[in-house]
Amino acid sequence: MKVFISSDIEGTTGIAAWDETESGGFWYEYFREQMSKECAAACKGAIASGAEEILVKDAHSSARNIIPSYLPEKAKINRGWSEDGYSMMSGIQDGYDAVLFTGYHSSAYNSGNPLAHTISNGTLDEIKINGKRASEFMINAYIAGMHHTPVVFLSGDEEICSLAKEFIPGITTVAVNKGKGNSVTSIHPELALRLIEEKAKETFSGNWKDCTVKMPEKFTVTIRYKKHQSASANSLYPNVKQIDEKTIEFITDDFMEVLRLFHFVI
Repeated sequence: MKVFISSDIEGTTGIAAWDETESGGFWYEYFREQMSKECAAACKGAIASGAEEILVKDAHSSARNIIPSYLPEKAKINRGWSEDGYSMMSGIQDGYDAVLFTGYHSSAYNSGNPLAHTISNGTLDEIKINGKRASEFMINAYIAGMHHTPVVFLSGDEEICSLAKEFIPGITTVAVNKGKGNSVTSIHPELALRLIEEKAKETFSGNWKDCTVKMPEKFTVTIRYKKHQSASANSLYPNVKQIDEKTIEFITDDFMEVLRLFHFVI
């Protein structure tokens, strides 16, 4: 069995502020270590269920956060950005049997995490796909669906775990944080590691192959920017129309075209 793991940091146990996610921040080294341990725990759980090959995609900021030596020997890691349009899922196109997410977070405009955002906190207000607020989880689950690969596990804040269950009812989740205002209440970091490993292992004992996202026939994507100038400029992208001062719309039946859009207008 081949397993793909995409790992982010804003849903890592205990993280609560932007400077904790950024190289040079006082708490960054602690949280990159916890991010690494949580990803490693998911790897160990998958290996215990028969995974023979694992690709980890470091999917935060520079994509150079996870400490490679923390991962099991069966895991390979992709660091940096390939610029292939797949972003946080780069490598999935090589063919995998299951996808796991660690350290994931609530989407822009949601209150479940003080670090809630979708793709770019600095330039975007929100992204919607077919009228629903899009999280990075949703976008990346669609990428997995495009390749007929089940999305079986997610760890992160309580809200994204709940939204993941709505989107993929059979997914296994571990909620490590609960956001309130500008604060986070978290479980103990060692408990998080134990739960992630246990649940990542358990997910493969059930009907995990049923966790493949069914792809819609059409994707209507709206992107609302923080600045009206961004909407005006990016409305020049082919087949995009500007629908209000800060919002553009794009419609396609091919999710790869959505990824291409994101690559150039975000």
